[in-house]
Amino acid sequence: MYEGFLPTTKKEMEELGIEQFDYIYITGDAYVDHPSFGAAIVTRLVEALGFTVGIISQPDWRTDRDFSRFGKPKYAFLVSSGNIDSMVAHYTAAKRKRSEDAYSPGGVAGKRPDRAVIVYCQKLREYFGDVPIAIGGLEASLRRFAHYDYWDDTVRASILVDSGADILMYGMGEHQIKEICTRLAEGEDIRNIHDVRGTCYLTEPVNTPIGAAQCPSFEQVRDNKIQYAKAVKIQYDWQDEVYGKTIIQRHGNMMLVQNPPAYSLTTEELDYIYSLPYKRAIHPSYESRGGVPGIEEVRFSITHNRGCFGYCNFCSIALHQGRRVTVRSEESVLKEAERITQMPDFKGYIHDVGGPTANFRHTSCEKQLSKGLCMGKKCLAPTPCPALKADHTEYLEMLRKIRKIKGIKKVFIRSGIRYDYLMEDKNDEFIRELILHHVSGQLKVAPEHCSAVVLDKMGKPHIEAYKAFQKRFYEITKGMDKEQYLVPYLMSSHPGSTLNEAIELALFLKNNKIRPEQVQDFYPTPGTISTAMFYSEVDPYTMEKVYVPKTPKEKAMQRALLQYFRPENRDIVLEALKKAGRRDLIGSSPKCLVEDYPKKHTQNKVGSSSKRKTASRGNDHIDDRRKKGRHTQPSQNRNGNKRNGGRRYDR
Repeated sequence: MYEGFLPTTKKEMEELGIEQFDYIYITGDAYVDHPSFGAAIVTRLVEALGFTVGIISQPDWRTDRDFSRFGKPKYAFLVSSGNIDSMVAHYTAAKRKRSEDAYSPGGVAGKRPDRAVIVYCQKLREYFGDVPIAIGGLEASLRRFAHYDYWDDTVRASILVDSGADILMYGMGEHQIKEICTRLAEGEDIRNIHDVRGTCYLTEPVNTPIGAAQCPSFEQVRDNKIQYAKAVKIQYDWQDEVYGKTIIQRHGNMMLVQNPPAYSLTTEELDYIYSLPYKRAIHPSYESRGGVPGIEEVRFSITHNRGCFGYCNFCSIALHQGRRVTVRSEESVLKEAERITQMPDFKGYIHDVGGPTANFRHTSCEKQLSKGLCMGKKCLAPTPCPALKADHTEYLEMLRKIRKIKGIKKVFIRSGIRYDYLMEDKNDEFIRELILHHVSGQLKVAPEHCSAVVLDKMGKPHIEAYKAFQKRFYEITKGMDKEQYLVPYLMSSHPGSTLNEAIELALFLKNNKIRPEQVQDFYPTPGTISTAMFYSEVDPYTMEKVYVPKTPKEKAMQRALLQYFRPENRDIVLEALKKAGRRDLIGSSPKCLVEDYPKKHTQNKVGSSSKRKTASRGNDHIDDRRKKGRHTQPSQNRNGNKRNGGRRYDR
């Protein structure tokens, strides 16, 4: 295998003596050869299979220059928008254009088009005709069915239809890419490859597989919101690698066919993937342009698991990575930690040993291995399943061994900790060592809300679980004479949240002396259950009506209520309280949120207030929300697709 960066220019291609690449990978991100980036894993795997592969990162879609750089590949183009959906990369939850892009050189925005997968594929068709095209990654994966598109405020067809690609690989794509690349090299026509798990294809209805679960058609879900909700439920119900079915959805005169999910990688397979010769760095061509911000939080981080049985409704993991947790071996993780210590700019700090949820090291119960995960149920919400097996022993032992490696000063855990799962562990060794060794002053956790109504729609545990964890965290912290704080992630305007629920959360924050610096508006990203609620205004699993805050004014009110203490929010908080009939919370008494008249010297207080220390022992907690390049979603936010710190990948 080639130990350097993979070729990105014609000159590099010629220096390696390559006349024609077997595969050409096109990505909307800058080229970063690190296993937190889907492009790096896929291209390194393709190369390890014995194929030549060239990389075209962030091609200029307004000309054919970049697309034509290497000519036509021998077998196929592989296309991805990058680590996150291109629309989420470009726009905030308020649909405002972002000024930065963590996955572009220098953090400069605008290096990829809106709907990058569609644009790239259309350009390839224009320049190369019927060349085979396979698409994958988060944007393709979560848009594989007809889906609500927040930015167009309409239901769009499957991205396979709009892009004109030949096959779509969804989820974590190692098994798919290996089989497809091998079969293409053996002479198969990509248009006849219809039996690979973890892929979607289009066919004439007469060729529709028998026994599939059928969703309402694109036309039906586009024109009827109830049908849309029903389709989403079908898509989630059969998304299990054990009992999952083929799912079909008609699009005009063609049938979209999704084969059952690919099997999760075994521990041995994961170990192999993470042993490939990644440079763990940005391509040298970006150094003079300010680097690539997205690598900063992950360069010295380690991914030890995949999948998440937490299954939050606003999260894309269930439809992308899946709910089954799989892990790397301890030996593999320790070897990676040792490799990190040899990096020239390593300062002794491992930023994270985590994954989608850091403290999941095995399936939630034994039944999942043979029968799959329970259809339509959650392992942790609203309360933990009686069959839940909460055990941190293996994870804790691995962390202890990493801490002992020569050259490592500190090992942090910065991707998500499921505190509700942690509290189910009868052994408190993990929480004690977490506080003692693995918290960098602040531990980020995600209660998201306090209202049971909203939490049920989020698929999250009720607030009592957070209160119990908070109490235990500060008891142990105090006993260790340490000064550390919880930083709660909070979300406004999620489906189910009226102004009354937002006020309930504001009161919870006031009573617990929590003053979040930032809160996150719900972001309806493609493919999630919460997005289905946002669009259809019904719960896909109960078909009951769901209240959805949609107007910019109400969203602003709900957001402001969570930061009621800010002088600049006073007027809109007053308006919200009056609209909700909660004048009892207006005044100067301790129970009130705001006063009905402006305080004197408000302007002087704004400056000093913004600079004061906002965290105090066990009380005022700051919320430094997921910032660009933090890497979770993803964020792109947690609502959908990106969380680098949480290792939410696309392939």
